[in-house]
Amino acid sequence: MLHHLSIDLETFSSVPIRKAGAQAYMRSPDFEILLFAYSLDGADPVVIDMAQGEQLPEWLVEAIKSPDYIKHAYNVPFEWGCLSLYFGCKLPPDQWRDTMLHGLYCGYTTGLDATGRALGLPEDKQKLNTGKALIRYFCVPCKPTKSNGGRTRNYPHHDPDKWALFKEYNAQDVVTEMEIERCLSAFPVPAEVQKQWETDLIINDRGVAVDMDFVHGALELGNTIRTTLTDEAVQLSGLYNPNSVKQLSGWLSEATGEDVTNLRKDTVAAMLAREENSAEVTRMLEIRQELGKTSTKKYDAIEEAVCADGRVRGLLQYYGANRTGRWAGRLVQVQNLPRTYTEPLELARDLVKGRKLDALRLVYGSPNDTLSQLIRTAFVAAPGNVLIDADFSAIEARVISWLADQEWRLEVFRTHGKIYEASASQMFGVPLERIKKGNPEYALRQRGKVAELALGYQGGVGAMRNMDVGGLLADLSDDEVKEIVDRWRNTNPKIRELWYSFDNAAAEVIQNGGAVRIRNCTFRREFDCMRGTVVLTIELPSGRKLYYVDPAIGENRWGGASLSYMGMDQTTKKWKRVETYGGKLVENCVQAIARDCLAQAIENLEAEGLPVVFHVHDEVVIDIAPFDTETEMLSKVVSILTRPIPWAAGLPLGADGWVGKFFKKD
Repeated sequence: MLHHLSIDLETFSSVPIRKAGAQAYMRSPDFEILLFAYSLDGADPVVIDMAQGEQLPEWLVEAIKSPDYIKHAYNVPFEWGCLSLYFGCKLPPDQWRDTMLHGLYCGYTTGLDATGRALGLPEDKQKLNTGKALIRYFCVPCKPTKSNGGRTRNYPHHDPDKWALFKEYNAQDVVTEMEIERCLSAFPVPAEVQKQWETDLIINDRGVAVDMDFVHGALELGNTIRTTLTDEAVQLSGLYNPNSVKQLSGWLSEATGEDVTNLRKDTVAAMLAREENSAEVTRMLEIRQELGKTSTKKYDAIEEAVCADGRVRGLLQYYGANRTGRWAGRLVQVQNLPRTYTEPLELARDLVKGRKLDALRLVYGSPNDTLSQLIRTAFVAAPGNVLIDADFSAIEARVISWLADQEWRLEVFRTHGKIYEASASQMFGVPLERIKKGNPEYALRQRGKVAELALGYQGGVGAMRNMDVGGLLADLSDDEVKEIVDRWRNTNPKIRELWYSFDNAAAEVIQNGGAVRIRNCTFRREFDCMRGTVVLTIELPSGRKLYYVDPAIGENRWGGASLSYMGMDQTTKKWKRVETYGGKLVENCVQAIARDCLAQAIENLEAEGLPVVFHVHDEVVIDIAPFDTETEMLSKVVSILTRPIPWAAGLPLGADGWVGKFFKKD
């Protein structure tokens, strides 16, 4: 018989968890488990006061290691990691269930408190609001003062009443976790999603090696650049703090005779373009620009998060994007790193490690820009190993073509794969072979590229403008851009039809119930019998579902009908009603299917003994001892990534990559 053990820990560490992450936090030498609250099979919680010498009962020690006990917690990687370190062994991930994952899978948000409120839990089941103050008091170092006797940490005996309340708080967290699990039990997490979560737990715990000598070199150079520029600005302007917006705005106003109210990037750029500036004003604006680029935040984040063994862990949040289930970046944010186009990279890294600022400037120009590009290269292979990097090519374009069954696009991906050229050829009636470098028709490729990136999810003129980062459409009127939009839609009628089919299917099931199948996706209105509420689900080809809580049909800002659901507003970070439409639903499904392709590839790689250390969007990074030539190693990884997926028959996958000693963007 299986038992269910719900767990919540309260801990102490001098490492700041928000900056350094949970993995570095729990690996601190002074890390300690203070309280261990548990409930067995739904019974009232019990709190073990480990800070005051209470021991875990022998049966509980055995239960934590036994497959007969399924362990539940909210944000399991923390409890699992703490207890794995406490017991000195990696606890089997398949014995754990994450209530946070369950909430994210069902369309809710992160955070025990926020999820409880979104679910409408009764007050006696919700997280106590006293927790933050108690955590600040007992779980982190305190500032030594005269009144506290100069101590740097608060122990239970320093405030017994607060400690008693802290134990209540610990027990109540278990109550809230169990109530959330009960509320979500009508919609279980599929076995495949659970297995992927277990793999993610292992990958995040494995971490990736970082070159700390290089990181420290980058931090030193960044500090030198900031100090030099600031000193020059002080000499030039006489300001006490030229980094102050108020002080510098005042100085510029006086120097130019104009009212300078802000120092935004566009304001500084516009002022620099004026010919009437004095040499001093021009130089101060240039310094302002340079100081704006002199950011070492990513290097700072690595330094904060690195563990004693030189690895950074916890870079990925499983189901971080809960509308699609895609991963989100954490700590260093590997999913949002600058590209590397500096060459040669090896020399640049050596100059940074040697703290040779003048040589770096001489060879590569702006040291700020070079340091920004090089952040990727801080992630390296372990000694004796290599990194194998491979990514899907144009995965979203392939998935939407497959989902819509747009045959001409599928044929492109089955053959040459040049979707930007092929799209331009279709749109403008130009032979594909003419759209190549050296021919005037090659200019059409950029229009094809912008259209491909902007229009797949029902975007229009505004989306084209936003995607045109190179400004190649700047000389076109909105009517001319609209013509490109219309051409793209006319050459992709099945994709256009997919938007309206998805919109109609969602409206149909919200209003009338039942199920509607559009291509390989099935829309349903499902009833949550535990809470008496309704959800809209879209079942993907993989069998995974996307959840839209409390769907409704109302009126949009233009007076037309609109679909909406309860979700997290990405701007305000509040739980509120969110509007959607056919193109957005297609985007959700395409990105979710692409995510499922990546998840399947990761499972396949791990099964083949190719350990993934992190991944970025549609790209995987493997750290392994060389087992063949570089070409053959990459070929093996690419063949695994492009292996036909059972639930996606006919989806033409493509991939490419590189082998090297450090991470880069090829």
